[in-house]
Amino acid sequence: MLRLDSTQSDFTERLTALLAFETAQDPAVDQAVADICAGVKTRGDAAVLEYTARFDRLPAASMADLTLGRDALQAAFERLPADLSSALLQAEARVRRYHEKQLMTSWSYEEDDGTLLGQQVTAIDRVGIYVPGGKAAYPSSVLMNAVPARVAGVGEIIMVVPTPGGERNDLVLAAAYISGVDKVFTIGGAQAVAALAYGTDSVPQVDKITGPGNAWVAAAKRRVFGVVGIDMVAGPSEILVVCDGSTDPDWIAMDLFSQAEHDEIAQAILLCPSSEYLDRVAASIERLLPTMPRRDIISASLGGRGALIAVRDLDEACAIANTIAPEHLELSVADPEAWLPRLRHAGAIFMGRYTSESLGDYCAGPNHVLPTSRTARFASPLGVYDFQKRTSLIRVSRAGAQQLGRIASVLAHGEGLTAHARSAELRLDAPD
Repeated sequence: MLRLDSTQSDFTERLTALLAFETAQDPAVDQAVADICAGVKTRGDAAVLEYTARFDRLPAASMADLTLGRDALQAAFERLPADLSSALLQAEARVRRYHEKQLMTSWSYEEDDGTLLGQQVTAIDRVGIYVPGGKAAYPSSVLMNAVPARVAGVGEIIMVVPTPGGERNDLVLAAAYISGVDKVFTIGGAQAVAALAYGTDSVPQVDKITGPGNAWVAAAKRRVFGVVGIDMVAGPSEILVVCDGSTDPDWIAMDLFSQAEHDEIAQAILLCPSSEYLDRVAASIERLLPTMPRRDIISASLGGRGALIAVRDLDEACAIANTIAPEHLELSVADPEAWLPRLRHAGAIFMGRYTSESLGDYCAGPNHVLPTSRTARFASPLGVYDFQKRTSLIRVSRAGAQQLGRIASVLAHGEGLTAHARSAELRLDAPD
């Protein structure tokens, strides 16, 4: 695992190289995705069936074979062992309770002349959520996408999830059941995104698509943006740990593993003022790694994009953290709240030694769909507000039209837009 020291003369250059991730779409993938999206747009269900048979090794006679309604989702929930169903219900309740705090409401105010101004908040009519399948099953992703949509009041939630070889995961389907998903299609990849965006005879067109996926899914979401809304184009998972050197090094090693096990190109970084502590964490990594079922993925991630970085002090650690702008930031220090004012850019901040990032992934409450690849500098976690939209309200009184009309007339003439000006002027001194 790479070792860096902030006192090195070339530290900034080496950190920049470490953080570099090519977000530009592979031209070959982009072209293939363009062809798939065009096929689904023109041939609908037939194209979805063809691509699902080819990419997921899942031949189907019709889309009905790839469609699951509420009854099938309930059956999956009822098949779960008691401990799994209980954990799923508890996680859903915590996620729902947190997101209920985010609900925006409509508001308005009336000026002295009777002019009313305000904002009307409404839910999106229909959303599609993409849940990854393949390397791992992610019931938590179902909760994090579907629950805020349901809390927001979305009229219909459609879920797509790839089932390579036809293998369905009951935990994923059960999560869809308890979080209020209306219908599931067992399709994935670019063809699923295109089906949601354009609609087919079987898959209803949605207004927004949320949820993470691989490079093909990301390319498809880029391509259909504008036809539908999207949440974000997610990059590889990231964790940054800022530690004062007093946390059990085994805990920190496992926290780094928790994101590294997602993908070979995930990123795990530790910042600490103590080089001796970094040595202890490195020893923990070496000892614990052979015990991990996904050790090959973890090893590739830590070796390719991970780092243990010695810093001068926690002040500098916070400054570097703001540069990294990580998806997940663990603040494993004695007094985490004291350092919050120094931290401006992170998808989520996990405060204190007992707050492992994995708790946020599953059941703490806040959403685990977070900005990656330094986009936390300007982006936010997925939330209820992503499933609501705002409409401005304007009701101008006769008295208000006299004042506003004169202002608008001057500005419109200044822009050379005579019809705009005349539209306002016609209402000046108009009879009741």
